Amino acid sequence: MNYTIHQLQIFLKVVQTKSITKASEELYMTQPAVSIQLRNFQDQFAIPLTEVIGRQLYITEFGHEIAAIAERVMQELNVINYKTEAYQGIMAGKLSISSASTGKYVIPYFLSGFLQQHSGIDLVLDVTNKTRVVESLRNNETDFALVSVVPENMDIEEELLIENKLFLVGNTAKKQPEKPLIYREAGSATRTAMEKYFSDRKGNLRKKMELTSNEAVKQAVIAGLGYSIVPLIGIHNELENNQLYILPSKGLPIVTQWRLIWLKNKRVSPVAQAYLDFIRNEKHRILNEHFQWCRFY
Repeated sequence: MNYTIHQLQIFLKVVQTKSITKASEELYMTQPAVSIQLRNFQDQFAIPLTEVIGRQLYITEFGHEIAAIAERVMQELNVINYKTEAYQGIMAGKLSISSASTGKYVIPYFLSGFLQQHSGIDLVLDVTNKTRVVESLRNNETDFALVSVVPENMDIEEELLIENKLFLVGNTAKKQPEKPLIYREAGSATRTAMEKYFSDRKGNLRKKMELTSNEAVKQAVIAGLGYSIVPLIGIHNELENNQLYILPSKGLPIVTQWRLIWLKNKRVSPVAQAYLDFIRNEKHRILNEHFQWCRFY
């Protein structure tokens, strides 16, 4: 057999996406190039790795076993790279963080300086829904999770980063009661906070619609489709440009805390510990440089 590392990478991506089209997009390759490399890899095995039924690509049982081995090979290759950099005096390894979707407005500012200092560190940042964030932390699949609400029934440690203020917003400064409320999807921390707020104010309940991302909610409010309670951290530019307005409402803002959490008693890696040290040393500087505007609301 004479397969290459590049072929292993391509095969793993095809297994992950179950699609040559999606694999080619994520690998920044053309579909024919991915197909050729996949076929060259397949030709070295007497047993099929994949099969096509209709137009759907499926991975065979043998293919999944080869993929598991290939993944371990790629992990060991990463270890070689990290070890080489470590011997050169460079902090090296992987930092894995899972963030709730609104955290995308927060976490980059707490990462950029650290990654500039340590060019040998590979970052894996998964921005997803709250349910998946908690699941990945519970399964010890990630070093840290960024959340605004502490998950229940989990022993965790935490480092507070910044206040999370939730306001009612619209596209005009004056309320129009006939407009509906726009909610995030079920399971979102913002959705939970919004439902709790309006459940205590039954007279203010209106017809609602549901959207699956903060960006979608924000654009819907800007377009005048309704009102929503949203995190302040994600609407800075829209407030500055008078596309959104904070509507004074009794009991608002709702204030929680964005926090970096990790499993209690987890033995953190040297890279993860270095990141914690960076956060603790640089947090106030980052807040003053990038989030000073939040204090005016």
